[in-house]
Amino acid sequence: MRAIELQLQGYRLTTAEIVYRLPDHPAVLQTYIWQNLDIAPRFPVLNEFLEFWEKNIEGRLHSVMVAHARLVTPGELRAGTLLHLH
Repeated sequence: MRAIELQLQGYRLTTAEIVYRLPDHPAVLQTYIWQNLDIAPRFPVLNEFLEFWEKNIEGRLHSVMVAHARLVTPGELRAGTLLHLH
């Protein structure tokens, strides 16, 4: 699905700051920024990514901080609006 269609279905831009431990130096923390369209408050896309992380990436998760915002609100898109996408 295209991004605008997802936004009209309630998906929001979601940013997660993922803090994890380095595999060779567990006392050292590293940050990874993840961003995608997702649905709050359950965040199924983010949860799928975190499950992938735990199964396939050696760095153990320390914490995840999430922020989300609507890109298109219902009042900004009206019937008859013409969208030009490049």
